Amino acid sequence: QAQFVESGGGLVQPGGSLRLSCAASGFGLDGYAIAWFRQAPGKEREGVSCISASDGIKYYKDSVKGRFTISRDNSKNTVYLQMHSLKPEDTAVYYCATGLFTGQCGGSWPSARKFGSWGQGTQVTVSS
Repeated sequence: QAQFVESGGGLVQPGGSLRLSCAASGFGLDGYAIAWFRQAPGKEREGVSCISASDGIKYYKDSVKGRFTISRDNSKNTVYLQMHSLKPEDTAVYYCATGLFTGQCGGSWPSARKFGSWGQGTQVTVSS
């Protein structure tokens, strides 16, 4: 069964950094747009970043631009989210997912309904 396994979350102080990993199992990432989403308690799941399949075009939620970087290593079947200058409002469970309809992020991201193969998520807590 195709799914992701997210890792790398944890407790970090404001201003700190984390690198999240998203390893795919049961399928190859090559032809898929891959996105990171997050969900805080009581809030809807929101798109954080997306990377397209063929041209590697990247998209970011406005509030994380300049702080987060998405990347992919198809040879390792893994997508990463490097996060710097973390803020308390970044606290959430972070998930990765594949685009369901296209290998490009445009037209799908940031709609969670257009992504699938969700992993179990990894908790990121930013607190002093």
